[in-house]
Amino acid sequence: MTTDDIFVLIAMLLYVAVILGIGIYFARRSNESTEVFFLGGRKLGPWVAAMSAEASDMSGWLLMGLPGVAYFMGASDAVWTAVGLALGTYLNWRLVAKPLRKYSEKVGAITLPDFFSNRFHDKKKILMTVSSLLILVFFSIYVGSCFVTTGKLFSALFGWPYFTMMIIGGVFVFAYTLLGGFLAESVSDFVQGIVMVISLVVILIGGVAMAGGVDHIVAFMQSIPGFASLTQMATPVLDETGTQLVVAGAPQFAEPAEYGLISIISTMAWGLGYFGMPQVLLRFMAIRHTRDLGPSRRIAVTWCVISLFSAVAIGLVGRTLLPVDLLTAGSAETIFISLSTLLLPAFLAGIMMSGILAATMSSSDSYMLIASSAIAKNLFAGLFKKDATDRQIMVVVRITMVAILLFGIFVAADENSQIFQVVAYAWAGFGAAFGPVVLCSLFWRRTNLAGALAGMIAGGATIFIWRNLVKPLGGVFGIYELLPGFLIGLVVLVAVSLLTKPPSKEVLEDFDTYKQLDV
Repeated sequence: MTTDDIFVLIAMLLYVAVILGIGIYFARRSNESTEVFFLGGRKLGPWVAAMSAEASDMSGWLLMGLPGVAYFMGASDAVWTAVGLALGTYLNWRLVAKPLRKYSEKVGAITLPDFFSNRFHDKKKILMTVSSLLILVFFSIYVGSCFVTTGKLFSALFGWPYFTMMIIGGVFVFAYTLLGGFLAESVSDFVQGIVMVISLVVILIGGVAMAGGVDHIVAFMQSIPGFASLTQMATPVLDETGTQLVVAGAPQFAEPAEYGLISIISTMAWGLGYFGMPQVLLRFMAIRHTRDLGPSRRIAVTWCVISLFSAVAIGLVGRTLLPVDLLTAGSAETIFISLSTLLLPAFLAGIMMSGILAATMSSSDSYMLIASSAIAKNLFAGLFKKDATDRQIMVVVRITMVAILLFGIFVAADENSQIFQVVAYAWAGFGAAFGPVVLCSLFWRRTNLAGALAGMIAGGATIFIWRNLVKPLGGVFGIYELLPGFLIGLVVLVAVSLLTKPPSKEVLEDFDTYKQLDV
């Protein structure tokens, strides 16, 4: 290990110490009750709610996956994804946050499966069971993507074995999530959100300066067919191993692929995922008061736009500065790391790369906590042992977290995994399974239990079917599976609700009165 490596490591260890300190500080408060552990007692202020929602949402994908796509294939896919996510962020805060905060309080829900079940007075807990299992499946995949990020980070920085670093990172996140619960997670995510956006902006500004300014970067991008276009996609020429060819020191590109209206709509459909994203929806449920939602929305959207723009631009600037350094789709996801070490002194580079660690930790702790709460609070205590004590629930939480940790390690075992693709799968799953149910639950009085259950199952199943059986057909079927999954889930929900008996009088009374709450 070189002297520079030591300084980088010291900076990152200092960051880790701060995060552990937050977990220790909140450990006692978080274990007062399951409501405090899982939802922080509904006491989040606007800054913590906004920043923790966005930081837990973006994960290491923001600093590695998105820049990697821009670096390898140019602007189109990355830009339209970012636009869809920015719009989705705004609409989610504008449309869903206030009704969900009120409705969840009305029906006494502290988790998303709680809300689904209580909203429809599901006495058999069928909706709770299905939503809990979907959360476990898709968040376990999500956790795996975070572990991939950790493994790639330390392997790229220090040359350490990917698999070993991935496991160590996973165990650390497991430990501090278990220690502090929702409060620790939310406050640490607030800190990590600040670290993430500062890291992105600093590396972007430094990269533009080193590249000779915006004009030089634009000229380089335009020299690559389709790289700077929003209606075409650059096509790297790859050998049989998936490595881009280099001739006379220049990366080789074929004729660009068309990126038409269907592709743009498909990519922007990423924004639909927000309506079903548990880690964001929980922040809406946990905020102190609905009057805090206006400031929170402005903070969240501003953070999101700055961060997404910076992440995409870093990938494009990175190709200008390091055109032949990262020649596979997987290695391209380390462009942020490469620029950090190129632009900054070792200790400062370590602080900037703590942004990747911040993004990974802020997401994986949320995923572990929400998935374990779904199993412990909703399945164990809600279905199998209705008289379970808080202590018994916490034991199940710990067991579930261990299982998620092990499954995440299994998902992340392949170091050639692309973070972007792993995240895309889980994101689509939540958006299609939960998004239509959340929206109809809040805004359509006629939605009933049968419709919500059918829509949830249809949306989730479509993701697996479309991705594995339909999407390989190519052409118009090659669209991102979230779009057909969301639409099919919505259509099935509406159709089944209309074809079955209306909601009960009690359900309708809840719906008619929840908006009047002053909470």
